[in-house]
Amino acid sequence: MARNKPQTIQYRRKREKKTDYKKRLHLLTSRRPRVVIRLTNTRLIAQLVQFQPAGDLVLVGVQSTSLRKFGWQYSCKNFPAAYLTGLLFAKKSVAAGFKEAILDTGLLTPLRKGKVYAFLRGVLDGGLQVPVGSDEIFPTEDMVQGKHVAVLGSKAKGNQFTQYLKTGVKPEGITAQFEKVKAQLQS
Repeated sequence: MARNKPQTIQYRRKREKKTDYKKRLHLLTSRRPRVVIRLTNTRLIAQLVQFQPAGDLVLVGVQSTSLRKFGWQYSCKNFPAAYLTGLLFAKKSVAAGFKEAILDTGLLTPLRKGKVYAFLRGVLDGGLQVPVGSDEIFPTEDMVQGKHVAVLGSKAKGNQFTQYLKTGVKPEGITAQFEKVKAQLQS
């Protein structure tokens, strides 16, 4: 006679490691739109999502590659691009009539002073209210402006920053272009 209990089958999205239902329920009980952020190998994707019984409704969507329209020539996955994407996202969200939201990182556990918080800093500077525990989680102003890239670029040897050099962009100019694009986004 078998003494083992029947195996409990998890929900499909939990099995596939796509959804944390406990965290999702906690976010949905706030009844605020969610700022959903996803990091890929090449870009950053952000969406303002509202819960609907038939399925989540995407209200605003931005990718870091859309910074190219504003003259951004550098990588779309670094700290300055994350901040600028947050600024663009907040500008579009506020223009659509939203004033507050809550951060949803999905299964990602964001690191303190990481790209997710650089994005969140841009969102807050853009005027969208998102609850934040403390200011210690945000990266420094030098990291957000890309000064670390400029310093490394000035010391770089031939095998570093090759993608920038192929496109004819110097790593030392990242802070100047950051300020230029930021001014365009804030106007």
